[in-house]
Amino acid sequence: MASLWAGSDVDLSVLHQCRIAERLEFRLACLHKQKIADSDTKCEGEIHKFRQRRRRSGTWPRTRSLNAPSPIQQFGPCGRIMKNSAMVMTIQDPASQRLTWYKPPLTVLVIKKVRDASVHLPFVQLVQWLIEEKRMLVFVEAAVLDDPLLDQYSSFATVKDKLMTFRDGKDDLTDKIDFIICLGGDGTLLYASHLFQQSVPPVMAFHLGSLGFLTPFRFDNFQEQVNNVLEGNAALTLRSRLRCIVMRKGDDEKKTTKQPTNLLVLNEVVVDRGPSPYLSNIDLFLDGKLITSVQGDGLIVSTPTGSTAYAVAAGASMIHPSVPAIMVTPICPHSLSFRPIVVPAGVELKISVSRDSRNTSWVSFDGRNRQELLHGDSLRVTTSIYPVPSICAQDQISDWFDSLAECLHWNVRKRQKHLDELTDLTHSSSNDTLDSLEHAELIEKDS
Repeated sequence: MASLWAGSDVDLSVLHQCRIAERLEFRLACLHKQKIADSDTKCEGEIHKFRQRRRRSGTWPRTRSLNAPSPIQQFGPCGRIMKNSAMVMTIQDPASQRLTWYKPPLTVLVIKKVRDASVHLPFVQLVQWLIEEKRMLVFVEAAVLDDPLLDQYSSFATVKDKLMTFRDGKDDLTDKIDFIICLGGDGTLLYASHLFQQSVPPVMAFHLGSLGFLTPFRFDNFQEQVNNVLEGNAALTLRSRLRCIVMRKGDDEKKTTKQPTNLLVLNEVVVDRGPSPYLSNIDLFLDGKLITSVQGDGLIVSTPTGSTAYAVAAGASMIHPSVPAIMVTPICPHSLSFRPIVVPAGVELKISVSRDSRNTSWVSFDGRNRQELLHGDSLRVTTSIYPVPSICAQDQISDWFDSLAECLHWNVRKRQKHLDELTDLTHSSSNDTLDSLEHAELIEKDS
């Protein structure tokens, strides 16, 4: 059965229809089980009224748990969170979040770091192994095949025609990708998040870049590691994302804007003063209440994953990616008492240019889609229900602290020397000094 999906003869429209049908079938089965378990639930009209009461003015309808929006438990057509009987009120222990496959994955997206010759050979080895050995349908970006340096590998010519291609912004990958493999640095994982603005398939990231904080896997024995993931039961880190919507002052401006204004970001959304020489003057609201006005170079709103990126460079703390939180960090504030803050993941932040601001502001989303915020415009940010399921090499704790030590050199210093003369100090008088003790020790060695 698996061999029918290999090569370039696959009808993608049929594959897409199958994915949609299987997804609907799975959802109907879940709804049927829920109806049996909740036989005493209210009628649909009452449920609709209840949901309308829960919906606050100016916010998006969200599925909530006790401390944050509950993440979607489905990752692409095949990936799921393994059911845990110890789950309490939909809050699952992050350490118990493990990947399981609803059915064997058939399609894989390989994201390669661009303009890096050192990634060419691993890329060729990986796609050749996935097609010939695992009989999987491999997707790559169309620009990858335009690289003339790949043609120097004779083995790549045998699989080049079997690769499926897509173009960012033109082709929709929804329900076509079961599994994602990234080759490169942290930017490849950010790009994967950018490609999937809703449910994201499980992501396995190999460290072939300059930093590799988000890429825990080594490429030395990639066959064994990929096989372990395809067999299921891999540890997951659900990296939360921020849902960002730019609200324009007038309808005319909204119609003329060409850049997307509804985006999910994995690291951070940054509001800055742009080319203006004046300080930014930004009003910050939390659930509709004015919290403060930011005067400085700008503001960073980041996820726990993004806390180790731009935010930590601006003086913020580092937060484990499993913590449900949103971090707000000022950039060079015009107040020494303005320290970074952490707010619950379920709140909605509203950022707008102050009326008396001398200049406008600029906003960027994970370093992309930079656009201007005019007076009267606002940016609304909250936690998305669509996280990025990042596959762990070991587990959530080990991967994160290993990255802190290896990539950021966290708490790396020379250890204090052991005090060999400790026993001598216990017998010395209060008039003795360390210099005199060291001098005595040198005399003893010479004798």
